[in-house]
Amino acid sequence: MVRRALSAMVCITTLVGCAPGLPKGVSSERLEAALDDRVADLNTCVLIGQAGTGRVVFRYGTHVVCGQAWPTCQGTDLTSAVAQLPLVAKSRSPSNRSCPTKGDHSRSVGWASGPVEGHADLVYVTIMEGTTAPPGMIVAEHTARALRDAGF
Repeated sequence: MVRRALSAMVCITTLVGCAPGLPKGVSSERLEAALDDRVADLNTCVLIGQAGTGRVVFRYGTHVVCGQAWPTCQGTDLTSAVAQLPLVAKSRSPSNRSCPTKGDHSRSVGWASGPVEGHADLVYVTIMEGTTAPPGMIVAEHTARALRDAGF
């Protein structure tokens, strides 16, 4: 039993050691605090990933929120932050958009994505949804400011 537990710990430590990390000088705690100040909301997800591969380096928000499908604001399609990250990682093109998520316009979604300023090897996707979700352009500004505040 002890051997199994030790073996599992070694495997987990090995996997964590191989996982990509945040840039030197940027701690996950500092980044989380900056995002709390700039974009925090129950329905907010921020994913930072490696450009090219889309491998997640940092996630702000729950797996549920990051995996929730919302309107793309480009037709009738739905997508999630998790689904968008690999696409942004390949294109590296900045984008921001917003649209209602309810027919009565009482709720909306704001999307922002693109390269992380000053870090050509990183991209981000931010999604905010709710009654007070700002437009995508504002989501992009808040995300960029939070990243700078965190040391990016």
